[in-house]
Amino acid sequence: MKGVRENFSRYDTADYLKTEADIAAYLEACAEEAPNDATFMLKALGTVARARNMSQLAEATGMTRAGLYKALSGEGNPSLANTMKVAKALGYRLALVPDHD
Repeated sequence: MKGVRENFSRYDTADYLKTEADIAAYLEACAEEAPNDATFMLKALGTVARARNMSQLAEATGMTRAGLYKALSGEGNPSLANTMKVAKALGYRLALVPDHD
């Protein structure tokens, strides 16, 4: 039809991470997809952070919300210590595992 315009909302994975099982499965899938891509994994942590409560996460890590958004955008360059703080505040820990590729 001429003149009909459809509006689509922007897809955001965070909208679909409703349970802890969803979040765990998402992070596992991301780790399998790009196990050595730090930017990809930071974005995945950012998605989980948005699915939870960014303000509470900022308080738990001692970082500002703006700092968290930047660090977890994939465009920031957070320290390993800050990445570990974020993971811990989300209920996860970083682990090194043997690479058997």
